[in-house]
Amino acid sequence: MLRPATLADVPFIRGIASHPDNAPFITDEDDAALAAYLADPANRLLIWEAGCVPLGFALFCQVDEPSGAVELRRLALAGTGRGQGQPFLRALVDYGFGTLGAARVWLDASSENARAMRTYDRAGFTLEGRLRQHWYRPALGRVVDLILYGMLRSEWEALDPLPAQA
Repeated sequence: MLRPATLADVPFIRGIASHPDNAPFITDEDDAALAAYLADPANRLLIWEAGCVPLGFALFCQVDEPSGAVELRRLALAGTGRGQGQPFLRALVDYGFGTLGAARVWLDASSENARAMRTYDRAGFTLEGRLRQHWYRPALGRVVDLILYGMLRSEWEALDPLPAQA
């Protein structure tokens, strides 16, 4: 289930973003930046949870863009390798198109984040481009390529339903 984040969720979000497994791929923004996202109606900072236990977070930006293009700027799970990636991403895509009314949802990934790129491909996103040597990653101490993905409303509507979770 997705719910709006609150200031009380900031430590959870920062804990995921600053975890050594995630630091090369996710920007750990300070409390003030996260509070600004919460206050800005053009953004949606969300918590994905099961049974009131937070499992991940996501940030949608540009939700008021006249083109209908909504950016899924940041998403991460508290743990990986548990089979939660596809259900989490599907919940986010459904939220982007169903709740936000997006015409297009797009996101990016570090060229060094193979797990994320496989997840986006399996979820039905289309590889749209590569920005070469674009994103400086402090945790790596170097610049990496940024890989762009997108999904159109018609592609979302054509997705098969996810199997029920056991």
